[in-house]
Amino acid sequence: MEDIELILVNISGADRPGVTSALTDILARHEASILDIGQADIHHSLSLGILFRTSSDRSGDIMKDLLFKCYELSVAIRFTPVSLEAYEEWVGRQGKNRWIITILGRRLTARHIAAVTDEIARQQLNIDGIQRLTGRQPLGEDEEPRSKSCVEFSVRGNPLDITAMRARFLELSQKEEFDISLQEDNVFRRCRRLICFDMDSTLIETEVIDELADRAGVGPQVREITESAMRGEIDFCESFTRRVALLKGLDVGVMRDIAEHLPITEGLERMMEVLKRTGYKTAILSGGFTYFGNFLKERFGFDYVYANELEIENGHLTGRFVGDIVDGKRKAELLKIIAQVEKIDIAQTIAVGDGANDLPMLSTAGLGIAFHAKPKVKLTARQSISTIGLDGVLYFLGFKDSFITDNRN
Repeated sequence: MEDIELILVNISGADRPGVTSALTDILARHEASILDIGQADIHHSLSLGILFRTSSDRSGDIMKDLLFKCYELSVAIRFTPVSLEAYEEWVGRQGKNRWIITILGRRLTARHIAAVTDEIARQQLNIDGIQRLTGRQPLGEDEEPRSKSCVEFSVRGNPLDITAMRARFLELSQKEEFDISLQEDNVFRRCRRLICFDMDSTLIETEVIDELADRAGVGPQVREITESAMRGEIDFCESFTRRVALLKGLDVGVMRDIAEHLPITEGLERMMEVLKRTGYKTAILSGGFTYFGNFLKERFGFDYVYANELEIENGHLTGRFVGDIVDGKRKAELLKIIAQVEKIDIAQTIAVGDGANDLPMLSTAGLGIAFHAKPKVKLTARQSISTIGLDGVLYFLGFKDSFITDNRN
């Protein structure tokens, strides 16, 4: 049996087309086997690593040819021998769990990244890869008031204490004002197909029932009940019935005016454009009202709307509603029903919401995201976004700005 050698080469320097092709062509001509390869480009600076296997009698010629080619290409090369024992140990680690840690905010600093990587190291996880998902950041502080910054870590291993790790990430996100997502990198993570949204204070920056209440002259009373319900202090069905009753006598003509002036949440249009272009099914599951859900459906292209229907007589609200209330339990049921109709595994579903009545939906979905949520919801949900707009959801799904921009039709 011939002697074999495992050699790791690291190439660095100014990036240019053809570097990887030229070097792998040398390995091919010498019939070397590539065992692992990885490449990154940071500000036009190349970092390329190749682990290859060859016979002892060929290794010298391969390294000589690689060295001359790198000199010709004006890049640096370093050779590192790898023992068979070290390689086998590395192969043995491949069976361990993989995780995706996503951090995002208006701006990310070295302090943010240091805090997250410190916890990764403390949990004895190994970082396999790091990539920036957002576009390049402007240097001026005030150039882009709605700028976004997102970095994704791919890590491998089994956390020493996953509960403590999640708690630490939650603590960091609250203290340092950035968002952190921890997801298992399984087969479902990059093949989600259905995403369901709450409407009020999620897709729009208001509670529609509060807007109606202002027109009816009962705003303070309704808002007090709304806030109590969103904090989980009173039953949603009870609060809903009490609030709707206060709207009795309101002219339905005000509904269109409210709908046309709804404050749309930052990032909604961009997010929906990408989700529709990439084949996602989308739904509004709201404890609000069907009229406004259908308005958003027509404007942004949602596939489904389930909400509450207000009873109307002689052009005025009666203070009652038609049918069953869409509460937290019903939202979770509707998510399951839509998934069944679309033949989608529940693990491929996503739910996004802000209130206590969204918790059943968030816990049912394969990925539940608390969006600018109430404290109780943020503490309970596995993932949360509190620093940027709804298009932050795209980064939790692994989308890069370059893909979003470069693939417009």
